[in-house]
Amino acid sequence: MQEVKYIASPQNALIKKLMQLKDKKKERLQSGTFLIEGQRELEMAVKGNYTINSIFYYTELFTIENAKTFLKNFAKDAELVEISKEVYQKLAYREKTEGVLAVGRTKSHELKNLSLADKPFILVAEAPEKPGNLGALLRTADAANLDAVIIANPKSDLYNPNIIRSSIGCVFTVPIATGNTPEIITFLKERKIKTFAAALSAEKDYTKADYTGATAIVVGTESTGLSDHWLSKADDQIIIPMEGSIDSMNVSVSAAILIFEAKRQRK
Repeated sequence: MQEVKYIASPQNALIKKLMQLKDKKKERLQSGTFLIEGQRELEMAVKGNYTINSIFYYTELFTIENAKTFLKNFAKDAELVEISKEVYQKLAYREKTEGVLAVGRTKSHELKNLSLADKPFILVAEAPEKPGNLGALLRTADAANLDAVIIANPKSDLYNPNIIRSSIGCVFTVPIATGNTPEIITFLKERKIKTFAAALSAEKDYTKADYTGATAIVVGTESTGLSDHWLSKADDQIIIPMEGSIDSMNVSVSAAILIFEAKRQRK
């Protein structure tokens, strides 16, 4: 077993680098690395075949035995570093966590790299505004075992700590691609994947649509909905009828309703 390093000071150069990964999108993009917090999230990253460069643990919450076992079973080539309570509190994003963090390498999420099954079922999210909403969409996608999630015109990088946290690690296991709206529409049409745009202006009840073929459900932002480009190019527009005083729901809730209706039909 490799020798374990120990870092006590938050002023350590490596710890300052980790703080940049935690807080700065630019640093994550330039370095091709990101910070993972929590044992479950780390295990999901390994399950998703992410490369783990290093593991940092605070021994009062995550023992040396746990750290070495995890290293042996999941990330044999990672560097193991013990950190002090002060350093851990500086790095930890959550109030309640398991005392372990790691640095992983990012992946490419280009459309051309997305491998799809016959008659795939896909969720497309256009410009999700809040990392928490995107994380919730990814959890739903994982629960429904979707073939992919495609993010059009993303506003946050996928390795934002808020997305990792709110997705509880599903960002690592759900196949994800990103791109701009026109190229995604072209991608779907070339593969004869029918698009169903969720829109308040739609007249078709979502339960009346046929999702049994190659399907992409497309959702927009809570504030403005889908862009005109999506609405004009979609094969069909669908709506979830509202019976109360409001005219819409949280995007992740709406997506879940649409996705599981489609799953019901596809069975």
